[in-house]
Amino acid sequence: MPRLVLNGIFVPHVTPFTREGELDLKALRACARFWLESVVSGLVPCGSNGEAPYLSRQERIKVIETVVDEVNGKIPVVAGTGSMSTKETITFTKDAKDLGADAALIVTPFYFKPTNREMQEHYRTISEAVDLPIVVYNVPKFTGFSLETAFIHQLVSENEKIIGLKDSSGNIGAITEIIRLVGDKISVLAGTADVALPTFLLEGKGAIIAVANVFPKLCSQLYETFKNGKYEEAKTLQKRISFANEVLVKRYNQLSAIKEALRLQGLPGGYPRKPALPLDSEEKKAVQNLLKIINEPL
Repeated sequence: MPRLVLNGIFVPHVTPFTREGELDLKALRACARFWLESVVSGLVPCGSNGEAPYLSRQERIKVIETVVDEVNGKIPVVAGTGSMSTKETITFTKDAKDLGADAALIVTPFYFKPTNREMQEHYRTISEAVDLPIVVYNVPKFTGFSLETAFIHQLVSENEKIIGLKDSSGNIGAITEIIRLVGDKISVLAGTADVALPTFLLEGKGAIIAVANVFPKLCSQLYETFKNGKYEEAKTLQKRISFANEVLVKRYNQLSAIKEALRLQGLPGGYPRKPALPLDSEEKKAVQNLLKIINEPL
């Protein structure tokens, strides 16, 4: 089998819940069709925006199964399978493989901060236990620490199963160094929307960004515009996407803000699962205003 190469815009998508906090798989299918019709490069179920830490194993299985079925081989499905322990991560990754996912997005273990040696062993053990490509997920705002660039180089050099890195540090200096060290071996993907274009310019392969839930066409347009060498247009698009990221991801609870933005566009994003709560009335007005600004003609 040829090695999977990830390029373009991937949607780390929400998991719709009912008001009572139950999975809404019908709504998930409707959202998946929306993202597919927007010509994105891939879908990422059970990541941070998918509220993976709040999902049981059986719920993860249902979400991935639904997305893989809806996608039907049209684009890659990179399923979030990371957990706090190596054992549970292996279980979730085996589930993803059995369900037909194309790769696993595996967040660095959290709660207890692992050493580099422990991290190396974590990914090695997973890759030996499950024959599925791995995208390492570096997200310090949730895990409390960031992978060192030299360690990423070592990890990639010693583990052939690793095909990508989603870097959500927002640190463009670190991303630059990572691309220099391993950009010819794996797909380095921006994990925050405000550094998408800089990452492309530095020869990163794409982005897995939260705002693509709401503005998949805009994000895909940014990537295609850059690829076609239309840099002035790309800069204009990046400014809009950065503003969307400021409101939906940085200013409010992103789980709630993204779902509210989907609702305002007639899409069944559902409710966040508690302890996350829906936005209040003032926060909803800010999201509504964002949609008006973003949807204005360029």
